[in-house]
Amino acid sequence: MAGLSNLVGIGLYTPAEASRLAGIPAPKLIRWLHGHTSGGKEYPPLWRSQVDLEDGHVYLGFQDLMEARVADSFIKRGISALRVRQAIILAREVLGAARPLSTNRFRTDGRDIFLKTVETDQDGKEREQLLNLFKRQYEFASIIEPILKDVEFDAAGTPSSWWPVGAAKKIIVDPARAFGQPIDDASSVPVAVLAKAGKARGVEATALSYDVPKASVRRAMEFMGMRELSRAA
Repeated sequence: MAGLSNLVGIGLYTPAEASRLAGIPAPKLIRWLHGHTSGGKEYPPLWRSQVDLEDGHVYLGFQDLMEARVADSFIKRGISALRVRQAIILAREVLGAARPLSTNRFRTDGRDIFLKTVETDQDGKEREQLLNLFKRQYEFASIIEPILKDVEFDAAGTPSSWWPVGAAKKIIVDPARAFGQPIDDASSVPVAVLAKAGKARGVEATALSYDVPKASVRRAMEFMGMRELSRAA
């Protein structure tokens, strides 16, 4: 767990901020990291957050953000949260990682891990459905690769940074820089700052003020505009 004094390299996101970046509803993120009760039954968190500021609120670290993106992709394909939870528990044991779904090794081992969770289930219908989904490696890869293709990993296979709109756009999310907020890679200026200034003062004036190329300001404005549209939707 990380307190406010040692968040460098971990990142800090409220559920609303994480929602805008990952496109996952904030209430869902809260349920996954805090647990919830439904129909009189308690459901524990899918995993424990990297961040605990001891103020009663839910926060995410960078690895939590990456883990949530992978979990969301499976659930959107029709895999139940219960099945994802079982896969996380097994993958944690096999891979030795607190947040295993987003690790580089999971890209290759994850298919077998999901199949193992199926084999422990006694419901024949659900077992067959999931086996069909992962009967070939490329079907598993089709879920994982779009989520992790723009993620960079450290030597241990842990996600270390993310290009949310691709490296060519030069906007990076790096927990070691600006507490993980999206920044212009070359200058490290937060894209939210560039976008706000560009909207208020114009692209050229903003580029001169922050000593960045005009293209960086335009990309920042486009990026923040996309996030606002996603939030509105």
